[in-house]
Amino acid sequence: MGKLLNVSIGLVLAWAVVPAQALTPVPPGNRHAEQPPVPAGSASRTDALKTTYERKYQKVLRLLESDGSLRRKIEDAAAHFDIDPLHVAAAIVGEHTYNVDAYDRLQTYYVKAVSYLNSDFSFSYDGESIDSFIARPEFGVCAGAVGSYDVWTCRERVWTSVFRGKTVGGKSFPADRLSAVFFQPFYAGQTFGIGQLNPLTALTMTDVVHEATRLPRLDHRNPQEVYRTIMDPDLTLTYVAATIRKAIDAYASIADYDISSNPGITATLYNVGDPEGRARALKAENRARTADGQQPRLPEENYYGWMVNEKLPDLRALFPETDRAPSIAGVPNAPDR
Repeated sequence: MGKLLNVSIGLVLAWAVVPAQALTPVPPGNRHAEQPPVPAGSASRTDALKTTYERKYQKVLRLLESDGSLRRKIEDAAAHFDIDPLHVAAAIVGEHTYNVDAYDRLQTYYVKAVSYLNSDFSFSYDGESIDSFIARPEFGVCAGAVGSYDVWTCRERVWTSVFRGKTVGGKSFPADRLSAVFFQPFYAGQTFGIGQLNPLTALTMTDVVHEATRLPRLDHRNPQEVYRTIMDPDLTLTYVAATIRKAIDAYASIADYDISSNPGITATLYNVGDPEGRARALKAENRARTADGQQPRLPEENYYGWMVNEKLPDLRALFPETDRAPSIAGVPNAPDR
C-alpha cells in the first residue's frame, strides 16, 4: 500500500479550484429529525442473518477501531484526493451496516481478492459480452467522451434510454441498471470488498484513480482484475475516496454547494450514486424554488447518511488528528454548469 500510494497529492490539488466564497456550505448534522425509511431489501438481508443494524454497525466499528493498519490505509487513500478520511470511514460503516456484515479480519479481504484471479467468469448478459455490447452502434454517441468517468457515464445513459426494459434488434433486456445486468456474474445486487464497490463504479473511476495514484487502469475485458481490485483493501480504498471526491466536486461545480463538511451527505451519495445527475436535479429544483420566492433546499441525507451523522462522535474518534477541511477541486473532465 505504502509504495503504491506514496505519491504526492499535487496532481489532485492542481485541479481547477472552485472559489469557496461562491459556494453555500452544507453544515454538519442531519436535516431530517428522524431517520428516513430503510429499504425493505436491507431489512430482509439483516433479518436473514438473524442480526440487527446496531450489531452490524458495532461489528464494522470494532474492525476499524482494532486495526490501525486499516485506518492508515484509509488516511492514505483520502490524502490522495484531499478529503477528510472520515468520509471514507463513513462510507464503509454505512455499507456494512445496511448491506453486508464486515469480515472480522482485514486479512479475509486479501484472501478473497486473490481468489478472484483464479476464477472463470465474464462481464456479459445472455451470451453477449460487455465488450461486444458496447460496440453496438447505439453507443457511437460516446465515441467523443474522454476519460473513464465520462465514457462509462455516457454508456449508462445509452443503456437507460435505449436498452433498459426494451427489446432491441430482437433481444429483450431487463429493466435494471447496467451494472446489475452486465457486471454481476455471481448474483444480483452484488458488491464486494471493504468499500462494497460494484465493478462498474470501479471501471468508471479508474482514470481518476490512475491520475492521482498511478495505479494501473482497469479494463472491462479483464473482470478478474476488476474483482481483485474491489476486494483488495490496498486498492479499493483509493476507489472509495475517488468516488467521494467526485461527489464533493459535482455538488460544488453544478449545484454550488460545499458538502465536504457533512459526511452524511457524502455517504448518501456514495450509497445512491449518480452525484452529477442528483446535483443537476437539485440545482433545477432550487432555481424553481427561488423563482417562486422560496428558500433553496439544502442537500439532504437518506437513511444511510442519517445514521452516519448520528454516529459521528464514534467515527471522528477513529481519526483524532485529521480534522481537516478539504479544498473544493474539480476532478478531470468536470462537468460544465
